[in-house]
Amino acid sequence: MEWFETLLFKDSVAHNALVFSLTIAVGVLLGRIKIFGISLGVTWVLFSGIFFSHCGLLVNKEVEHFVKEFGLILFVYTVGLQVGPGFFSSLKKEGLTFNLLALSIVLLGGLVTLGLHFLTGQPLHVLTGIMSGAVTNTPGLGAAQQAIRDVHEAAAPEMINKLNLGYAVAYPFGVIGLILVLIFIQKVTRVNLKKEYEDYNQKVADHAEALTTLHVKLENPNFFNKPLSTLFKLLNLQFVVSRLKQGDEVITPNITTILHEGDVLMIVASKVDLPRLSLIGTQVNEDLKQVKSNMVAERIVVTQKEATHKPIKELVLKEKGYYNITRINRAGIEFIATGSSTLQMGDVLTVVGDAASISKFGKLLGNSLKRLDHPMLAPIFFGILLGIIVGSIPFAISGMPAPIKIGLAGGPLIIALILSRFGARFHIATYVTHSANLMLREIGIVLFLASVGLSSGEHFVEILSEGDGLAWMGYGVIITAVPLLIVGLISRFIFKKSFFEISGLLSGASTDPPALAFASHTARCDAPAVTYATVYPLTMILRILVAQLLIVLF
Repeated sequence: MEWFETLLFKDSVAHNALVFSLTIAVGVLLGRIKIFGISLGVTWVLFSGIFFSHCGLLVNKEVEHFVKEFGLILFVYTVGLQVGPGFFSSLKKEGLTFNLLALSIVLLGGLVTLGLHFLTGQPLHVLTGIMSGAVTNTPGLGAAQQAIRDVHEAAAPEMINKLNLGYAVAYPFGVIGLILVLIFIQKVTRVNLKKEYEDYNQKVADHAEALTTLHVKLENPNFFNKPLSTLFKLLNLQFVVSRLKQGDEVITPNITTILHEGDVLMIVASKVDLPRLSLIGTQVNEDLKQVKSNMVAERIVVTQKEATHKPIKELVLKEKGYYNITRINRAGIEFIATGSSTLQMGDVLTVVGDAASISKFGKLLGNSLKRLDHPMLAPIFFGILLGIIVGSIPFAISGMPAPIKIGLAGGPLIIALILSRFGARFHIATYVTHSANLMLREIGIVLFLASVGLSSGEHFVEILSEGDGLAWMGYGVIITAVPLLIVGLISRFIFKKSFFEISGLLSGASTDPPALAFASHTARCDAPAVTYATVYPLTMILRILVAQLLIVLF
C-alpha cells in the first residue's frame, strides 16, 4: 500500500488532483444537507478544504494559488456574461443608489475597524488584516502589505506576518458570515421567496424599456394615403408595424404600403412611447393575430456565424420576402429590431409574415439549435485574456504609497459585462448556453472555495487555540456583520429594496463570490448577480483604498 500512501501525502500532480477532487466531492455532497430548512450549498466546499488540510492532505502552494485565482476568474467572468445586458439598464436606473449603499458598507467597515483598534488596543495592521479577511478581499490585503513595506520598512516582515494571520483567521467567517447575515435578514424581515420571485418577474415585465403590443385605428388625417414610412419619419420613434388590416384583409406591410383612414395597425413598441403613438389614432381592442390570414409568427434563432455582426437591413436585402422582424431577445432582454440592429449568436428573433418567406429567412440566420451546443471557447478565453490585462493595470493615485489595481476578479468581470452588451460591435461572439455558463460558473466557484479551505486549514486550529486567535475571529465577526446588518436593514425598510437585490448588494460590497452563489441559488433569477455587478467595481477600489488608508494615516 506504499503507492497509496505516496498518492495521499507526496506532492505530485496526481496527489494535487486527488485532494482537490476529494475536497470538492465531499463539500458538494454536504451542501445537499439542510439544517432547519436552510442549505449552505457549495459553501461547504470551504469547510471540507479546511478539514482535509487540517488532517494533513495538503496541496502544492503554487498550484493552490493558481487554482484559486483561475477558479475566481471563471466564476466572475461567467457571471458578467450572464448579467451584462441587464446590468447597464440597472446601472442607469438604480446604480447610484446601490453604489451609495455599498459605499456606506465599506466606510462602516473601516470605522468599525478603527473603533476596535481604540477599544481593544490591538495593532491596526492586525485589524486591517482581519478586516480584509472579514470582507474576503484579497486585493485589499495586498494593498495593506505594500503600504506597510513603504511606511514601516524596518518592521515590515513581522507586521506583514501578523497581518496575514489576521486575514487567515477572519476569512472563513467572512465567507460564511455574509450568508448567515442574509439568512438572518430573510427571517427577521419575513421574506416570502416565492412572492419576491413573482415581484421580480413583474418588475422585469414592467420595465420602462419592456415591449408591448397594441392595436391602433388610423384616424389622423396627416397619415391618410401616405406610405408607412411617413409614420416613422414624423413620429421619430422606434417601433414595428407587424400587421395591417385594410378592410377585411390582414397583410404584412412594408415601408411603401399606403395607409388609409380606418386601417388597424398592430404595433410593437416600448411602453414609454405609447403616448406619442396615440397621435396615429385610437387604441382598439381588436386582435389581428386572431384574424384568419396566411401570416404566421415564428421565433428564429441566430446560429449562422455569417449572419452576425451585420445590420438587419443587409440581411433582409439578401432574402427578400413578405415578413417583418418585430423584436429581438438577447439574454432575456427584448428590444425593437431596426434596420441598423446587428445580430449576435444566440439572438432570438420574432418574425411575422408568410410561412415561405420566414422559412427562407430562417435558413439565412441558421435557426439550428444543435449549432449552439458547440461551445465557442476562443471568445471566452479572449475575454478572460482582456480581463486579466485590465485587472493588472496599475492606477496611480496621488498620496497613495502604491498604485491601485482592480485585480483578477474585477478585470474579467468588467470585460465580461462590456462584451456581453457590446461584443457585436467588435465582432466578438459572446454567446454561451445557459447550461454551459452554469457549468463553468459552478466549476469556478468550487475550485476557488476548495483552494481557500485547503490554504486555511493547516494552521487554522493552531491559530485559534493559541494567543489571540479566538479574539481575532471575534473581531472579524463584528467587522463582517455590523455594517452588513445596518445597511441591509436600511435597504429593506427605508429604500424598499427586494431581498434578492439586497443579497447582491451585500455580496458585491463584500466582494464575496460564494455569497453570490448562495444568493443566486436561493433567488433562481438574475437579480442578485445584476446588483452584485453594479456595485462590485467601485467596491473593489474602495476596499483597496480603505486598507491602505488605515495603514498610512493611522
